[in-house]
Amino acid sequence: MIIGVPREVREGERRVALLPAAVRVLVEAGHEVRVQADAGAGIGLTDRDYERAGAIIANAFDVWGADLVVKVKELQDTDFRIAPPGRTIFAFQHLPREPQRTRALAGRGDTAIAFENLQGGDGYFPLLAPMSAIAGRMAIDVASRLRKGAMERVLVLGAGHAGLSAARVLSRNRIPYALLTRSEPTRDSAREQGFMVDLATPERIAELARESDVIVGAIFVPGSPTPKLLPRSLVKTLRKDTVIVDISIDAGGVAETSRPTSHERPTFVEHGVIHYCVPNMPAALPAEGSEAISVAALPWVRQLAADGVAAALRDSTPLRNAVLVWKGRVVHEGIAAEAGLSYTPLSDEDLE
Repeated sequence: MIIGVPREVREGERRVALLPAAVRVLVEAGHEVRVQADAGAGIGLTDRDYERAGAIIANAFDVWGADLVVKVKELQDTDFRIAPPGRTIFAFQHLPREPQRTRALAGRGDTAIAFENLQGGDGYFPLLAPMSAIAGRMAIDVASRLRKGAMERVLVLGAGHAGLSAARVLSRNRIPYALLTRSEPTRDSAREQGFMVDLATPERIAELARESDVIVGAIFVPGSPTPKLLPRSLVKTLRKDTVIVDISIDAGGVAETSRPTSHERPTFVEHGVIHYCVPNMPAALPAEGSEAISVAALPWVRQLAADGVAAALRDSTPLRNAVLVWKGRVVHEGIAAEAGLSYTPLSDEDLE
């Protein structure tokens, strides 16, 4: 199989999906790996590093012409202009609340397999988890800078990988915090790990939000928009200079007042509340992020390449459940509804 690794074009994004070590494994297995020139420049890797691993350094058009494209972030306008239709893309897709991108993928006949929806039988998200852990750690550092170090109480919404990562940093620094989750199983799991966590009712969220000077939004619902746990009416009542770090912004964010920002312009103020809503937070730590993605993605890329995409999906429930668009058909009900497109589930016959 021909595997393509394009250079990321999203603002502030310096990560690369596969490192030379992963490329070498794939090449030794008999696959052709095309890496776009300067794809690893953001983390100090040269084209020669990839060539030594067996990669072919190619231009964007040739990379996007591969049988399987492995990248970090969702397709940008530049990617859509370059990529021929009918691509199979294995990446973070972030399609909730992005109906225009869903329609573009469907209209081109693409197949979109989402890193963030790939979930093992043990409930672990092997590609999302390491990025969430980085974002959780970063959230507290960001809040500390925005508050100039003064954090008296922090509310963390969500007890998944990002939320628990944030809670660990707070605990190590002896900063008081409250941890809330919407899910009883998640609550119970977090308690088993030693965290104090309660259920996120509207009343409890409002009470704790008004008492906090930092709120971390770390809610994740696979394939669905983030529930708005901080309505505008509540945000208006928060203390002035409260900081909301909305890790969940990729799927819409936890606050009604949240909107995507960038690494170049990461914050805005609304109702006196400072909002930090950078969708690709781990891009600020590109070397660590690239290593985590490359290691986590490699086993799945190997399976897709060795078996062929259809056979791999047929044999692997985690991969199959991560498919959002299959050859132009939207196979996730919620995403189809948001985009105003027909929903047709992925069937065994599709994969023959």
